[in-house]
Amino acid sequence: MRVELGQDHLHFALIKDAPLTNEDERFSHEKDNGEDEDVASLGKTCTLAIIKPDAVVHGNTDELIMKIQEAGFDILTNEERTMTEAEMRLFYQHRAGEEAFEKLIHHMCSGPSHLLILTRTEGVEDVVTAWRTLMGPCDPDVARREQPDSLRAQYGTQMPFNAVHGSQDRKDANRELALLFPSFKFSDEGTEAPQGGQVQGVVGPTESLSFPKNMD
Repeated sequence: MRVELGQDHLHFALIKDAPLTNEDERFSHEKDNGEDEDVASLGKTCTLAIIKPDAVVHGNTDELIMKIQEAGFDILTNEERTMTEAEMRLFYQHRAGEEAFEKLIHHMCSGPSHLLILTRTEGVEDVVTAWRTLMGPCDPDVARREQPDSLRAQYGTQMPFNAVHGSQDRKDANRELALLFPSFKFSDEGTEAPQGGQVQGVVGPTESLSFPKNMD
């Protein structure tokens, strides 16, 4: 699969041997470097969602996916994967100096997660913002007080077991997708950088940890 990054958009080119969804079958066919490909060019922004190991081990994956779809998101990719330590250290490298970093890495590698690429066909809200709104505050206790209908309020327990991850912004979404889906080819040739800042279980110990509020 090749992904090309246009201004504020991700464009997907799907290799023809990959299974096609009904959405994919609507896309036109063209040749690239002499090989036939099914091309999915989406004039939509995308973001990464992760259903974390704690939600998977508690059997909440199907319910979460249903709620994501009911909220108006399209799931372009749903891949179950157990993260490697190397992936997660790079993924959370901007948190490396924080106290709970090692606990977070251990949790994210403790069992299978579901990695979703989300886009949105309805509404005026950007997909990155819409997904973060649906997730709710990072800390499940805060989420239950402030946004009781959010996913983290309903499915999270305590930090870092907050059920789902979402990219902070557009730039972060592009970085995370490139890291966790390395077969995607990003091309920013002739484009400007996206606006703003901006990829499955046994659960680890649940001792009380001091996590920053924005630790996803």
